[in-house]
Amino acid sequence: MDFGFTTAAYVVAAVLFILSLGGLSGQESAKRAVWYGISGMALAVFATLIGPGSGLWLLSLILIVGGGTIGYFVATRVQMTEMPQLVAAMHSLVGLAAVFVGYNAHIELGRVLMMDAATRHDLTGFAALLAHKTAVEVSILRVELFLGVFIGAVTFTGSVIAYGKLAGKVSTVATKLPGGHLLNAAAAGLSVLCLFWYFSTGGFFPLFLMTLLALFIGYHLIMGIGGADMPVVVSMLNSYSGWAAAAIGFSLGNDLLIVVGALVGSSGAILSYIMCQAMNRSFISVILGGFGGSTGPAMEVEGEQIAIDSDGVAAALEDADSIIIIPGYGMAVAQAQQSVSELTKRLRAKGKTVRFAIHPVAGRLPGHMNVLLAEAKVPYDIVLEMDEINEDFPSTDVAIVIGSNDIVNPAAQEDPNSPIAGMPVLECWKAKQVFVSKRGQGTGYSGIENPLFYKENTRMFYGDAKKSLDELLTKIS
Repeated sequence: MDFGFTTAAYVVAAVLFILSLGGLSGQESAKRAVWYGISGMALAVFATLIGPGSGLWLLSLILIVGGGTIGYFVATRVQMTEMPQLVAAMHSLVGLAAVFVGYNAHIELGRVLMMDAATRHDLTGFAALLAHKTAVEVSILRVELFLGVFIGAVTFTGSVIAYGKLAGKVSTVATKLPGGHLLNAAAAGLSVLCLFWYFSTGGFFPLFLMTLLALFIGYHLIMGIGGADMPVVVSMLNSYSGWAAAAIGFSLGNDLLIVVGALVGSSGAILSYIMCQAMNRSFISVILGGFGGSTGPAMEVEGEQIAIDSDGVAAALEDADSIIIIPGYGMAVAQAQQSVSELTKRLRAKGKTVRFAIHPVAGRLPGHMNVLLAEAKVPYDIVLEMDEINEDFPSTDVAIVIGSNDIVNPAAQEDPNSPIAGMPVLECWKAKQVFVSKRGQGTGYSGIENPLFYKENTRMFYGDAKKSLDELLTKIS
């Protein structure tokens, strides 16, 4: 099979990937967009398997079937609450693949360069591509594979640590070794020296040394970021994985890999920037792992948390005309979205105005809450973003917070020493009454105390979110 079909298939696959990415921007088109992506990837794999340089059919099929089977079982067993750590784990595999492909390219390049001109004419596949490169092109290839390995190694260890923090296996506290940013800077500087060393010699040792440095950078960068900022980290690592794939695409001479990597890298970077704005963070600071800790002692919280039972919440909802529900990770953990949807239906049937307020970083993954609400058949038109609904809280009778902490924390505006100081939040405390569905009095995943729970117009509706809402539903006909 010549290059014609493969090139055409790659173009079609690239278009499908672009349509998929564009469709994911809206809930109505998201399902169709997923199928665009699946179709594009299936076409890309098929075109690669029958295209130039193809071979090792049995091994290829075994790996595809094996990987697909593992992916299917993992995807069907992972709960929606575990999706953020699954995404982080997938990013780590992309980074590791980039490292392996880079090393394979280095080994193959060394083998080809040791052959005489006559022997090179008999080569096939990737080796044949290398055999036709000029000295200048070989030098460029070394830079490309070096960058691919570097970004891949950073992505790998960074994603592993992000997975550990999201899964609760690694402390969510921002932790740095003595020397902090100087260690990262030194490792980055040594990596640059290794690049010049490798560029001039093509030896294995500078590539290996750089890999160790990059693995350390990925580890130390993400360890230095607090748990409250993990949603941004996941998005940032998504961008890193894309750039790693693009760099390896250049090394392999694979146009589709370059396009897909650039799409993932740029979209991840844009999303990270948007999320940084939503959290009032510096984008550069995020990349350097320079946030996640406070600059001084946090403000003391005075007062007490006052509990309320389902009868009290039901009575308040019966008297209310306007209600805003703020979902968070606690709703996902309790799998309470169906109960929330049923509560919404019953309240709207009584003629009450019910809307949802979604913070850009609600949950532990962008769009986490939107997906859960869509799954529970909550109408799209009553699900509003923070900027669309924040100014409506003062005219709202009841705000219901379900398993959220940081995104409704007044300390972001009131305490300059808070780890989330300056972060835009949903100002639910301005509503006439606030009910917070929460398991207990702990500070939650991020470990940040929330003054909202102690305000005079706030009542704590303790218990598992699903059980609490199911009990509330028995009071509202």
